[in-house]
Amino acid sequence: MRAGWRARVYRERVNIMLQPDLPLIQLFDELSSTYTYIAFDPASREAVIIDPVLEQVPRDLAAIADHRLSLLWCIETHAHADHVTGTGQLAQQLGAGTAAPAHCGIPAAQHQVGDGEAIVFGSQSLKAVHTPGHTAGSTCYRWRCNGGNRRVEAVFTGDTLLIGGCGRTDFQGGSAHELYRSVTQRLFTLPGETIVFPGHDYKGHQRSTIAHERQHNPRLAGRSEDEFVRIMAALNLPKPRLIDVAVPANRRLGLEEPQGV
Repeated sequence: MRAGWRARVYRERVNIMLQPDLPLIQLFDELSSTYTYIAFDPASREAVIIDPVLEQVPRDLAAIADHRLSLLWCIETHAHADHVTGTGQLAQQLGAGTAAPAHCGIPAAQHQVGDGEAIVFGSQSLKAVHTPGHTAGSTCYRWRCNGGNRRVEAVFTGDTLLIGGCGRTDFQGGSAHELYRSVTQRLFTLPGETIVFPGHDYKGHQRSTIAHERQHNPRLAGRSEDEFVRIMAALNLPKPRLIDVAVPANRRLGLEEPQGV
């Protein structure tokens, strides 16, 4: 009865996008404009979740149950400043492992992911690509998806590369110089057909490609490093509303601080 109730809530209230060419569930949190991704292996039903949002844990539990998945890993791309992660709660409830980039200062994560490491689920794997700039430890995850009639390349870019934009670089060890090099030297060198799945979108876009962003991203396409640094310096963005709450909480994977000894 409980699983059925969760599934009904999930189907009726959640903005879900099943990607037709990939075993992937793309979920959206309207308050923070955050995308959460559940990638899975069709044969074993083993799965990982990337960048869950605390308030959407019931939704994510329902999605996992509805698709009969076994969650192996909850994965962070960085320590978020605009929302609190649901990784800790999901891991506790489903017995999944927790993984975060090694340079992000998230000591509560069981596995500190280094550049080039693979996270395996069934016949699938995600390869970590360290892309500092938005934060010092920001990491993208490259997915060479097995299954179906062809092999599909995708990359989960967190806040490093957005559709028609990129993450800000003015806090948490951010650097416009490093972000430019991370995107142009690490992401833009991926095959052009690689699908880009960003951590946020504010205009209703679900996906892009490396080729499209190389050619059309207004902050990066055809820009020199100095031009990009000037663009980022001129943004003058306000401080994220939740940063003082979100960052400390996300270093604990969204879990409450222990009480007493």
